[in-house]
Amino acid sequence: MKPSTVKYLSKKIMASGEIPLLWGHFGVGKTDIAKEIAQETGRELIILVISQMEPGDLIGLPSRDAEKTVFLKPDWWPNKDEVIIMIDEINRAHRSIRNAIMQLLIDRRIHNHILPAGAWIMGAANPPDEEYDQVDLITDPAFMSRFFHLELSPDVDDWVNWSNQEQVKGEVISFIKEYPEYLSSDNIVSMRLNLRPSPRSWYKLSNVLSNLSEDDMKKYSYVIAASIVGSEAARSFLSHLENKVELPNPKDLLIEGKNLERIEKLTNEEKVSLILRINNYFESLNEEEMEQLLSDGDQKTIAENVKIISEVIPKDAMFSVLRFLNEMVEKNKGLKKAFYDKLLEEIAIKLGDSTWMEGI
Repeated sequence: MKPSTVKYLSKKIMASGEIPLLWGHFGVGKTDIAKEIAQETGRELIILVISQMEPGDLIGLPSRDAEKTVFLKPDWWPNKDEVIIMIDEINRAHRSIRNAIMQLLIDRRIHNHILPAGAWIMGAANPPDEEYDQVDLITDPAFMSRFFHLELSPDVDDWVNWSNQEQVKGEVISFIKEYPEYLSSDNIVSMRLNLRPSPRSWYKLSNVLSNLSEDDMKKYSYVIAASIVGSEAARSFLSHLENKVELPNPKDLLIEGKNLERIEKLTNEEKVSLILRINNYFESLNEEEMEQLLSDGDQKTIAENVKIISEVIPKDAMFSVLRFLNEMVEKNKGLKKAFYDKLLEEIAIKLGDSTWMEGI
């Protein structure tokens, strides 16, 4: 998303009591967005570069009070409502530091120190690629589910408007307008996130949607929903809002063979969403369900119905099922590994074309 959109949505998210996390390459303007929001809303900006902090810097140091140990407020702790706390370089911080800020994210407090009611919180991180010195890839779903994840990419028009305000030399501005490809060498942001819905994420989404106008809903409802519950859930949610066709249930399709005739009538976007639902269904199975499916021989039934589905679904989309099952074979052990391996084998046999397997 371009910076102006990220700034607008960040304000909406924070005004709803939630936390945006801005993902973008270095120098793209994450800190500038925080500064502009603070200036526009009359708030003090506190920037916590947590990659340079120890737990004691973040949560305060212990002190003795009579017969008790108490924690002193850290020096950055705000004393007024009109403040934005920006947690910067989340991706470069050690896990111990990220753990230390969980109470701040969850309860808006550290120890007995409670944030002022009107304080806003936002975060910033660099995307996980080989160019950045990162401690480890953030994969903890409990941590990541606290944020609305917004991808920030450079935009020439936004940069020109900003640079005029900042009195950047005209020669530089004219060069970028003439050669926009030189604004940034990093135009693609890959966050490597696998956002999934949870009761908490739906609650957070509701908070933000309640703060959007009708026009905002038309423009940004998918972006906002996908940033907290993931793309598949966001598409299904919007389809529900727009009274579009309800996607068939994966279990009914694969085990019972129900509603297969409905798939051909779906749009390509709905077919892709259906494939994602099928993958999620496979992943959600517990060992007891897998054992039951294997003992009943249902993997053959699933393979037969996948074959039927493959005839009306774009081949690229169907490849994702095979690739997903192959990934499950590689990452699991024991019964789960055996189940996914057997299912992949049955589907490959039923498809009866070696080019399918070459796709994974």
